Amino acid sequence: MKGWIILALVAGGLYYLYTETDKLDEPIAQTEEILKKIERKLDAMTGTRIIRVDRNVAQLKSELASRFTPSELSEFNSVLSNRDTLEDFKEEYCGSSNATHPIFSNDNLLYLCDHL
Repeated sequence: MKGWIILALVAGGLYYLYTETDKLDEPIAQTEEILKKIERKLDAMTGTRIIRVDRNVAQLKSELASRFTPSELSEFNSVLSNRDTLEDFKEEYCGSSNATHPIFSNDNLLYLCDHL
């Protein structure tokens, strides 16, 4: 019984630190980054990759061909090269409204983030 009480207190303390303070934000971010690296290494080692056909992206490519400059279009193709680069792009540039990209114009970046 004493062990369960101690375990409940520890769990309550961790829950408090996680929800009410920012003391665990940095260790959690580091852990997530390590897990992301491990997943990428495992994908590279196994050589298997799930390829999902996304019709929205194909339609978006045809729409963007007339809107983007050639350099923006090649950058867009490199962003779509694999799922990890697409997720990283979304995190970095689509997360905030004032993000800027060195190649995409602000209007095209907003349009792209809206459609991804």
